[in-house]
Amino acid sequence: MTRDDQLKRLLGPAGPELTCEQCFDQLDRYVELELAGAPADERVPGMRAHLEGCPACDEDHASLLAFVAAGGPSSPS
Repeated sequence: MTRDDQLKRLLGPAGPELTCEQCFDQLDRYVELELAGAPADERVPGMRAHLEGCPACDEDHASLLAFVAAGGPSSPS
C-alpha cells in the first residue's frame, strides 16, 4: 500500500459511504450490476467509497465478483 493509499484510507471518502451492514445488503446487486456492465457506482451510491476504505468488505467483494464471474450459482443464465 502506498503512502497516498494510506492517507486516503485515513481521511476517508469525500462523498457518501455505506456502512458495512449496508454494503453486505447491497453487495450481490452491486456485483450483478458490475458484471452486466451497468453503472454500479451510480446505482449503489457510496459502495465504491466503502470498498476502498474497508479491507474486509473489499475482500468479500473481490471474492463474490470472482465467484459469480466464474459461473457460480448466483450468475445470471
